[in-house]
Amino acid sequence: MGKINCIGILTSGGDAPGMNAAIRAVTRAGIAAGLKVKGIYRGYEGLINNEIRDFTTEDVSNIIQRGGTILKTARSKEFMTPEGRKKAYDNMVEQGVDALVVIGGNGSLAGARIFAEEFDVPCIGLPGTIDNDLSGTDSTIGYDTTLNTIVQCVDKIRDTATSHERIFFIEVMGRDAGFLAQNSAIASGAEAAIIPEDSTNADQLEQFISRGIRKSKSSSMVIVSESPKCGAMYYADRVKTEYPEFDVRVSILGHLQRGGSPSASDRILASRLGVGAINALREGQRNVMIGIRNDEVVYVPFCNAIKSDKPIKKELINVLGILSI
Repeated sequence: MGKINCIGILTSGGDAPGMNAAIRAVTRAGIAAGLKVKGIYRGYEGLINNEIRDFTTEDVSNIIQRGGTILKTARSKEFMTPEGRKKAYDNMVEQGVDALVVIGGNGSLAGARIFAEEFDVPCIGLPGTIDNDLSGTDSTIGYDTTLNTIVQCVDKIRDTATSHERIFFIEVMGRDAGFLAQNSAIASGAEAAIIPEDSTNADQLEQFISRGIRKSKSSSMVIVSESPKCGAMYYADRVKTEYPEFDVRVSILGHLQRGGSPSASDRILASRLGVGAINALREGQRNVMIGIRNDEVVYVPFCNAIKSDKPIKKELINVLGILSI
């Protein structure tokens, strides 16, 4: 493609607090750079259905403090097919959109990568996911807000756990990444975190019970990453069976973790990355995710960003183990 005159913005996949701040930043930075900006509603599905309209500075006024996404979001099965992506590309051409800024998580950026390869479309990704599971960036948009939401919930649940001398297994989001569970456990003073990166077997559960309950504590909080097989219900049932003397409860926080006004940290991150997306396009960058590393904006190729092995620091697991005695 030739010179970029018009960009399209979309949000895709699960919503994350701070997406609106990113939309605002991309829109205003684009206009400041002399570009025309168009909002694409309902993610890739909206691109296929031609739900595209012009965006002005006024369209993104008074949204930086709002959770969710004003562009709406959806998961598109049709975009996973060559025919669906061809429809999306034809609508881009018809609307005069020269490049895309995609705000979303692993699946959204994987879609952008395929689309860019098939049609030679410059695509820039912004890491919008509460899971913090994209490689090449220290944090993702929405992660900090969600972490704080979880900690507030755990603080409230602890009051009940202490009053009734119970063990609470609290299930949090994160999919295949344990960042939310591990760090919320440290921040809330929980006794343990059960995460994919540090799988728990029967002996480890016995160790937790012995250390956290039998010796010195009348109640305990265990944060568990969501899992279809080994979520909070699974571990609660094990304790009920193996240690019937303990009063066990489960709290699944669910979608309340996605909502709420974004934190100052997420607003700043989204704003920096949104401006970084426009700077990247002006520099001729394409098919990269804009990330933050050591407080510096960086460009991460899609193939590196969507790797599934972003590691959790073992130090964090050790810290929680030491402080939970």
